[in-house]
Amino acid sequence: QVGGRIADRVFDITRTFPLALDVGSGRGYIAQHLTKETVEKLIQVDIAENALKNPIESEIPTVRVVADEEFLPFKEDTFDLVVSSLSLHWVNDLPKAFKEIHQVLKPDGVFIGAMFGGDTLYELRCSLQLAELEREGGFSPHVSPFTAVADLGHLLSRAGFNTLTVDTDEIQVNYPGLFEVMEDLQGKYILCMGESNCSWNRKPLLHRETMLAAAAIYQEMYGNSDGSVPATFQIYYMIGWKYHESQAKPAQRGSATVSFGDLSKIEGLL
Repeated sequence: QVGGRIADRVFDITRTFPLALDVGSGRGYIAQHLTKETVEKLIQVDIAENALKNPIESEIPTVRVVADEEFLPFKEDTFDLVVSSLSLHWVNDLPKAFKEIHQVLKPDGVFIGAMFGGDTLYELRCSLQLAELEREGGFSPHVSPFTAVADLGHLLSRAGFNTLTVDTDEIQVNYPGLFEVMEDLQGKYILCMGESNCSWNRKPLLHRETMLAAAAIYQEMYGNSDGSVPATFQIYYMIGWKYHESQAKPAQRGSATVSFGDLSKIEGLL
């Protein structure tokens, strides 16, 4: 679903991209939604070799490369477009990854990406924390940390991007209960995306009594009327451009001819 929403943002840009790069592509969740009229050739990069060996079918001519997102093996000014769907939260050094993406983009090239937001799985995290506090007198992290939306614009700007756009969306999925949420996360995200909790100080396991308490808290605090429970995924979408002299520039400071204070008089002016 997120791959399709990124593709929609690519379609909003009225140009053809001769060469594009998908960073952390997995099986190709963005490529399946793109067309060869928009992207003529695509290179998919992922650190998980097994994901690249089982790609989703796409009509775009594609080359697949096993590489680390923090060390992209491409020359400077290579790609017209770089996309990324839900993989950058997993890198160790996010500022460096953004700089790598900026470096391989051509001038006037665009980066369109998506990351998990800070409110992702807040129901699960809160339930586990409350249960651990009640049963064990303290808690440890069980979900990987996420980036705050306030930091994204700053990080992209530091990497050299301009004309930035960052927006937030939420996707909610309903499950029968907490155990089904965790089973689905472990099955889909660990097996298919090669992910798990990366917190170094996490507990190796959760006690059965704590899990049962967490399931009860989850149901009591967040349960739906039909008995199911929601799992919320917050998604940050970002768009950044690499500078080129042909791009539109902001007007000189002080050159405005109308004051914002006159907005209240707009009907009279019209």
